[in-house]
Amino acid sequence: MSEYHEKWDVLPAEVKDIHRAIKSLQEELEAVDWYHQRTAVTDDESLRGILEHNRDEEIEHAAMLLEWLRRRMDGWDDELRTYLFTGDPIIEVEEGGTDGGRSLGIGKLKGEE
Repeated sequence: MSEYHEKWDVLPAEVKDIHRAIKSLQEELEAVDWYHQRTAVTDDESLRGILEHNRDEEIEHAAMLLEWLRRRMDGWDDELRTYLFTGDPIIEVEEGGTDGGRSLGIGKLKGEE
């Protein structure tokens, strides 16, 4: 169990499951990348179709894992709600220039409306 930074036998089951999900997400994203590269270079249209199908299946798997993490690990829900499904420039959202259409409530903390 060399991928763990703490002793496996003392980690709670929930932490082990989160680790499994994160490792699986990494593997799914790696597979997306491999299939995507292969679709870009093949000249065979029928092979490209298969590779694109496989890539899209891996994207589906990655999305499922993200949702599982969002439901089970603190921090994911807030961050995904901030960054996903907005057309705002990502860096501006990160720097607080925009809020992706969601109010962060910072003005209320400062007494502003």
